Amino acid sequence: MTLAFPAAPTVSRDFIDLDRLTRDDVRTILSLAVAMKKDPKAHQPMAGRVLALIFEKPSTRTRVSFHVGMQQLGGEVITLSGAEMQLGHGETIADTGRVMSRFVDIMMLRTFSEHKLHELAEGASVPVINGLTNQSHPCQVMADLMTIEEKLGNITGKKIVWVGDGDNNVLTSWIHAACLFDLELCVVAPPEFTVPSALLIDAQRKGAKLRALADIEVVKGADVVITDCWVSMHNSDAAARMDKLQPYQVNEKLMRLAAPHALFMHCLPAHRGEEVTDGVIDSPQSAVWDEAENRMHAQKAIICWCLGLIPQ
Repeated sequence: MTLAFPAAPTVSRDFIDLDRLTRDDVRTILSLAVAMKKDPKAHQPMAGRVLALIFEKPSTRTRVSFHVGMQQLGGEVITLSGAEMQLGHGETIADTGRVMSRFVDIMMLRTFSEHKLHELAEGASVPVINGLTNQSHPCQVMADLMTIEEKLGNITGKKIVWVGDGDNNVLTSWIHAACLFDLELCVVAPPEFTVPSALLIDAQRKGAKLRALADIEVVKGADVVITDCWVSMHNSDAAARMDKLQPYQVNEKLMRLAAPHALFMHCLPAHRGEEVTDGVIDSPQSAVWDEAENRMHAQKAIICWCLGLIPQ
């Protein structure tokens, strides 16, 4: 398939969170990701352009998928750590954004604090992509949406069940997606780790079909079951979390409650034997490896969308 990309960037826009996008924006990105996946090395609209990858948090999938994806697009990559840049130490983050904008065409930041992402975007004159914060992970959910539609068809009407920690950055981005699409999102979590009330109320006010419960039986009939690790890099209460979340492990018994065609998804890395068993993650229902690959395709489309390089 030949895609006719514009010769030069037509816009400069950030990819910060899904709640800042319209449904049409998301559909445009997903459609482009699907088209480019069919022939990953055939389309190089980023020739002569540079992507800066800035990491304050460790990364495997984000680093490799952005790096390889940008190379496939014909562009170049420079990778920096927060320590190398002294991000926010001495020079303001906004000033860092202003300086980097003189050297590169687009930036990705993977950081702890959401305010650093916003400050970088406010200072930069080139697009900034949210590669992950403690609060959200929109690139992951774009890959999730792509994977679900590849395997189960249109996301409309699908029952998505999140099991485990209800105060999670990937889940936050899923809640944002539920505000854009006609899907049912159920969050099954212990009361101590349920969805923050402000996020729940705001999403429901926007029309999301979102429920937060403690009863594992809500998994019945699910099209997709999703979880994430119980202890993140910023959590300091590991022992208490493990104890409370143990009944919410995604195991073979739980997956039998879901629909026969149900997918299991996880953003990775998975802690086998904790939030998920080997029998589930290695089963035919597991979509985690396709989900991981689709990070690259979705992010390639995000890069192009940020610069207005959308085929006509």
